Amino acid sequence: MKISCGTDIIEIKRIKESIEDLGEKFLERVYTNKEIAYCESKKSQKYQHYAARFAAKEAVFKAISNKLNNKYDIGWKNIEVINNENGRPHVNLLNIEILEIEEMDISISHCKEYATANVVVIWTPK
Repeated sequence: MKISCGTDIIEIKRIKESIEDLGEKFLERVYTNKEIAYCESKKSQKYQHYAARFAAKEAVFKAISNKLNNKYDIGWKNIEVINNENGRPHVNLLNIEILEIEEMDISISHCKEYATANVVVIWTPK
């Protein structure tokens, strides 16, 4: 069994400024419709949730990048972070298939200034 991990941290202010400066262009480039709907539902806390998902996408990329032919094989919207019925975040890989992933677990967190994410991937033995 092989295990890989990825982690990322970002300043919420950077994501807020990107959204304010670029608006829909930034949102549509980075986030899926489900992610946008979720973050927008958080009203005054939405930037924390956008930043957490941004960090999560970076962490997923770091955890799976060793299985990609090159870094351009995956884009922002190929990684979707949504919450399950219990509110726990879950990763969906969209329009990209990596057969060797047995399990992927993610943890995201945010406070006033920072958002962070950690991902662990368990790979199917060959």
